[in-house]
Amino acid sequence: MHELFKVVFRGRLTGEVETPELEQNLLRLGFGRQQVDMLLAGRTVTIKSGLTASLAERYRQRLHDAGLITEIVAEEGAGSPVVPNGAASSASPGADARREPVIGDTPLPPPVAPASPAKRLSQLQFTGSGGEYFGVWIVNILLLIVTLGFYAPWAKVRNLQYFYGHTVLEGSSFQYLADPWVIFRGRLVALVAVILWTVASNFFPIVAVGLLLLFLPLIPWIITRSLKFHAINSAYRNIRFDFAGSYWQAVQVIYLWPLVGILSLGLLLPLSAQRWYRFLVDNTRFGSSPFQLSLTVGETYLFFLRMVLVFIGFALLGGLASMAHSALGIIGVVLAYLALFGYMMAGVTNLVTNATRLGEHGFVSTLGKRRMVWIFVTNSLLIALTMGFYTAWAKVRMARYRASCTQMDIAGDLNGFVAGEAQRAGAVGMELGDAFDVGFSFG
Repeated sequence: MHELFKVVFRGRLTGEVETPELEQNLLRLGFGRQQVDMLLAGRTVTIKSGLTASLAERYRQRLHDAGLITEIVAEEGAGSPVVPNGAASSASPGADARREPVIGDTPLPPPVAPASPAKRLSQLQFTGSGGEYFGVWIVNILLLIVTLGFYAPWAKVRNLQYFYGHTVLEGSSFQYLADPWVIFRGRLVALVAVILWTVASNFFPIVAVGLLLLFLPLIPWIITRSLKFHAINSAYRNIRFDFAGSYWQAVQVIYLWPLVGILSLGLLLPLSAQRWYRFLVDNTRFGSSPFQLSLTVGETYLFFLRMVLVFIGFALLGGLASMAHSALGIIGVVLAYLALFGYMMAGVTNLVTNATRLGEHGFVSTLGKRRMVWIFVTNSLLIALTMGFYTAWAKVRMARYRASCTQMDIAGDLNGFVAGEAQRAGAVGMELGDAFDVGFSFG
């Protein structure tokens, strides 16, 4: 006859966790609210009985990690172990542990299945101001002029550091960590390549064509390296992002799928777009956790169909208006373009963002199409009227609006998720010397 044991709690806590965290730990282990209250009241209770020695030790360790100090006690009359009642099923390390526990001598009702983590929306915020950013922007412009453009990598890093540093989620801002010298070297290589091709095209046209054909296979590689550089130099709470897209994946979304879309007379262009967005999102990592895009081909086709219908509608209105007066026709064409522009800027962002997930967490984007058009048009007019000096305020205005329409749908506790990534993602960013930036912009 095997000796059986029970795990007994006598009201002692480890003192390593605060009471709210202790409650959450016990709830995650599967205890019911009534049982948690009894444990926190400090009563002496039997948490689990009818255990083997090894199983009892595993229970004790689990409860110690949660914040409780328990004892393992040999049961009397081990031949007739108590049939347990209660919760803590998720704390069970083995098959025997699936039996329901008893807390004290009072049987408690069996627990309900652990609920999925409560979800909440966390608003993204942009805390920068136009006047503050103007100081950064004007210094960058002056230094670009003085250095004949060679200051561009440093200007880019300063700009991104400002916008990242003033974009806040859950009280923490994002970080941009790139070394301007790495960007400078990448752009210097690109500049030398452009100069060589220009000289060859003027004096040796055949050589220029050959160089162009050699350059085409390099474009997917350059784009993936640029995407990786941008990702691993972006961070949140000191955890870097990463991009894991391969050269062959890039070849497909840059060359093959667009070619298929063109050969199908445009019918497969939405499919090509969906493959591009999936390439960008599915290969992006936060630490070691991948982002995932749930955007279907059908949803992409529906979006593009609506976009085409909006454009056709405005174009028809413009055509009808032109029959009355040519000026009205021009206005109609402009409105059709602005409607298409707003639908693309806001609609694509909403479509992709709302279909993106990071683990159990999601994202919500509610950009308004008319509002985006209004901000773009008024920003453009004010930049023209001020001979470009309104640019700083225009960028801040757009960034603030985008942030105000973006939320993270957090499942449970984001702090725990970030802390877990901090432990797993130590190697991310070790390839900084292997990646470079040549000035591509993707949004």
